[in-house]
Amino acid sequence: MTRLGDLERAVMDVLWDSVPGTSDGITVREVADALDGRELAYTTVMTVLDRLAGKGMVQREREGRAWRYRAAASREAYIARLMLDALDLGGSRDAALVRFARSVTGTEAEVLRAALGAEAGATGHDGSALTDRVEAPSVDGLPPRTDKAADR
Repeated sequence: MTRLGDLERAVMDVLWDSVPGTSDGITVREVADALDGRELAYTTVMTVLDRLAGKGMVQREREGRAWRYRAAASREAYIARLMLDALDLGGSRDAALVRFARSVTGTEAEVLRAALGAEAGATGHDGSALTDRVEAPSVDGLPPRTDKAADR
C-alpha cells in the first residue's frame, strides 16, 4: 500500500470524518467545501477522489450526474495496513515487533494484550500460534496481503 500524499490525506480525512452512518457518501462539492482554507478547484478535488478510487481507497456510486464517495475502509484499517507494511521494510519482523512493543505505553500494551488474547481465543490457539499464519489477514475492508512478507 502506498502512502497518501498531503492532499490525498486531507481528502481521506474528510471522508473518514464525514457523518457516521451515512453510507451514501459525500459529493466532490461537499469534500471541497470541507477542505476550507485550501482554496482548491473543484476539478482538483475531483481528480484526487478519482485517483483514490483507482487506488481502492474510496468507493464511489453514481447519483444522477455526480458521484458520491466514501472511504473503502476505516482510518484505523488504513493505519494498521501501514504498520504491517512497515514491518516488511527491514530484516527481522520479530525484532521490529519487539522494539515496537517496548515503545508503547502501559495503556497501549494492555490494548494489545487484550486484542491478542481475543484473537487467540477466537482461533482456539494458545497465542503462540498467532505467528504461524501463512497469509496476513484482511484489515477491516482492505484486501488481505498476499505478498512474500506474509510468509515470514
